[in-house]
Amino acid sequence: MATFIAQVKDRAGNILEERVVADSEQEARRILQKRFAAVGKVRRAGMELDFASLEAALSKVSVKDKAIFSRQFAVLVNAGVAIVRALNVLSEQAGNPKFRKVLQIVEKDVQQGASLSDAMRKHPDCFDKLYVSMVEAGETGGVLDEVMNRLAKLLEDMVRLQNQVKSALAYPVTVGIFAVLAFLGMTMFLVPVFANIFEQLDAELPALTQFMVNLSNFLRSWKIFIPIGIIIGLVFGFRAYYKTPAGREQIDRLALKMPIFGPLNEKNAVARFCRIFGTLTRSGVPIVQSLEIAQETIPNVVIAQAIGAAKESVMEGGMLSTAIAEKKVFPPMAIQMMTIGEETGELDAMMMKVADFYEDEVEQAVKALTSVIEPLMMVLIAFLVGTILLSMYLPMFKIFDKLG
Repeated sequence: MATFIAQVKDRAGNILEERVVADSEQEARRILQKRFAAVGKVRRAGMELDFASLEAALSKVSVKDKAIFSRQFAVLVNAGVAIVRALNVLSEQAGNPKFRKVLQIVEKDVQQGASLSDAMRKHPDCFDKLYVSMVEAGETGGVLDEVMNRLAKLLEDMVRLQNQVKSALAYPVTVGIFAVLAFLGMTMFLVPVFANIFEQLDAELPALTQFMVNLSNFLRSWKIFIPIGIIIGLVFGFRAYYKTPAGREQIDRLALKMPIFGPLNEKNAVARFCRIFGTLTRSGVPIVQSLEIAQETIPNVVIAQAIGAAKESVMEGGMLSTAIAEKKVFPPMAIQMMTIGEETGELDAMMMKVADFYEDEVEQAVKALTSVIEPLMMVLIAFLVGTILLSMYLPMFKIFDKLG
């Protein structure tokens, strides 16, 4: 695909310069001829610096961007606005440059006869398989506005949960960084000043003071690069190992068994699966396809494998709850709710209730964890700063004793 620039005349007789994305100059001319009264010279855009294109390439489409678009699109379609017109309106007011550009391309594809889902499918970095499948189901069932509202609700719930976790952890992380920086700063710049004074006084240093002086000398020498290099190597080694199938499975399995954070990871993954699966099936997406999409959206490979096994079992005529229970990665309550949903024929409703329950559990767990971490961080700061001050004052006490 390339960008072409052409001189065109609109229906009112105005001469305009129009840009179009196409595979060739001929295709670009055909596209423009459908939209304008006359098309003049068409040329390929050169390598001139295009700050708008650069900004679009560097920007990233967030879940919040898609949630806002979905909600607004549903309102416009429900009000009887044509899809092309709705895309045009929303692309003009999109704040994200990349998303604006994608919506403009989607609008042109739909204008040329493509379905909305097919047009979105060409942009997987903006519209993933979950999004496209729901749009396709809405188009097939003639309830696109309703499905877009469900999509908006799904994305808004995901954004809300992410923001709650981020905001809850922001304070402890900030305090932790401050504590480490304060400790390093005092150790590297304050301790040497006192060390020179003690050396001039020929004072005998206590074990704690000597340790802090040695630590300060180490931090200010080239030897500090040794542990830094080791840490960087371990980080890159961990990332490389995590990219291997065996490594990712082992680490993800360990993440589910960790104290405190293990149950939190499990509940978050279960809530995400149930919310996505329930939304998909309620929108008319077949169960097998819903399981396939949900499997791809779960970051933990252990839980994703359990969903994959469930998909295979459902394809063979088995029960979803039974297949998931065999993997023993889902909480018993979630399995029981799935079983009830299958028996009553209201699986989608039950899955949404399970999602609500575990999202609340995650929120409460994060709040409880934050309430415990905050005082611990304050204790950590007091301990680090107190250790430095104590190590500096201990030799003074000995000096004062000798003077006395």
